[in-house]
Amino acid sequence: QVQLVESGGGLVQPGGSLNLSCAASGIIFSLYTVAWYRQAPGKQRELVAQVTYDTSIDYADSVKGRFIISRDNTKNTMYLQMNSLKPEDTAVYYCNAQSRKAYWGQGTQVTVSS
Repeated sequence: QVQLVESGGGLVQPGGSLNLSCAASGIIFSLYTVAWYRQAPGKQRELVAQVTYDTSIDYADSVKGRFIISRDNTKNTMYLQMNSLKPEDTAVYYCNAQSRKAYWGQGTQVTVSS
């Protein structure tokens, strides 16, 4: 059974930081492209950042220079370090793992507000 479990979300003030984690089980993690998506109320789910199985990294323009994605294949875990957070970063953040099939986590809420 495949599971992706996110953690690390919460409430933070503008300019603050959060570090999200996504722990995977039931897959050969190192073979998967893994990514963070987010969905704000009333908006479509969007790609935030991804790191491929061969460690190529891409970011959405809106988070470049502020967010850092990483993976630790020895721990089957992916991370998203989010810095200089803005109110428009408020969303549910989802972990995604994709190879021949795509798997999703349940999401973790990130709220940026003063």
